Amino acid sequence: MVAVFFDPLRSVAAGGIGATYATLGTAFTHRVRILKITNLSDGDVLISFDGETDNAVVPAGSFVLYDMATNSPAGAEVDQLVLAIGTQIYVKDGPTAPANGSVYATAVRARFD
Repeated sequence: MVAVFFDPLRSVAAGGIGATYATLGTAFTHRVRILKITNLSDGDVLISFDGETDNAVVPAGSFVLYDMATNSPAGAEVDQLVLAIGTQIYVKDGPTAPANGSVYATAVRARFD
């Protein structure tokens, strides 16, 4: 059986988002199968998974959803796409800098029993 677990919500307030990448919560201590980044700030933000490369833009008031588990084989935890243990999410100003609100990351992981 595979059980689903949600990691604690990660966030960064608009005041902590600037021209250079800031961490969005802590690094993952488990492999992540589904990741949702929600931008409830009033500005567009850029997302990075290495703190240097712009990987995605999340417009103000929107979200992105990465479902690495879609169409993965059932059963043992083999050959499954996941975000690796130790992955850190970073966020910085996009085309319009946020002044209010926050950016959040929701992570879903699985445990094989």
